Amino acid sequence: MTDLASVLKGMLQRGEPAALVTVAEARGSTPREPGARMLVGADATVGTIGGGRLEWDAISRARMLASDPAQPTEATIEVPLGPAIGQCCGGHVTLRLERADPAVLTRIEAEEQAASSRLTRVLLFGAGHVGKAIATALAPLPFDIQWIDERPEEFPTRPPGDNVHPIVTSAPLDLIAEAPTGSCYLILTHLHALDFQIAEAVLRRADFAYAGLIGSATKRRRFERTFTAHGGDPQILSRLTCPIGSALHRDKRPTVIAALVAAELLITVAIASKEAEEPADARLEVKL
Repeated sequence: MTDLASVLKGMLQRGEPAALVTVAEARGSTPREPGARMLVGADATVGTIGGGRLEWDAISRARMLASDPAQPTEATIEVPLGPAIGQCCGGHVTLRLERADPAVLTRIEAEEQAASSRLTRVLLFGAGHVGKAIATALAPLPFDIQWIDERPEEFPTRPPGDNVHPIVTSAPLDLIAEAPTGSCYLILTHLHALDFQIAEAVLRRADFAYAGLIGSATKRRRFERTFTAHGGDPQILSRLTCPIGSALHRDKRPTVIAALVAAELLITVAIASKEAEEPADARLEVKL
């Protein structure tokens, strides 16, 4: 995920001028939603408000505001996308521009911390080749990722993102017990027996949004036999994704598996979020 607070903190420490551009309001068809924002420095930007002419003009105006003390510290821009800049979206965007200062940094830090607390938890078990690829693929996405392995040497020196938290432990089942309802689980350790223990613990919780086990169809059948032999409910096995990343396309390259898994998680979380927003009677009508 884009962490503007850490970037802005560094810019302020170095004395670099910067401005924050935020989509304050969006009506009709627009490139981004209210709350989308970007940080504009003298030579670079972080984040996006949707690209195109809208963003280009906003960057130019933000740099003037950031670097010229004669400019006001804040400005509001009303942009009818079609008539004003020729974008075919046709909606209307209100942008808020602010010269970045310590007060803006404090606000962004609080907002990002609050947003982080609402992210879907992903428990990624395994730091091998596929685990590394998945951690890298998920890092820019809106997830809170616990990356779990008992081998500290397998983790990179720096995690691929601020939302990726390596955890070295020989007791991974404890983390499953502590995970919030609606979490996602990706199980790809270096031991099949450990994979089976983790998968069984996840399925017995039954309150997961996604449970994915790396492996083949043969591995799935072996796990299903083990699970039911231990008294597991066979009906919940239909909610297990194994092989992972196979719903859209089959591929054994770690980076491709990672991309497909990221898509599976995004789709799963989006569906769950939509269902949670629907009235109970509407969901009942669809299921009937």
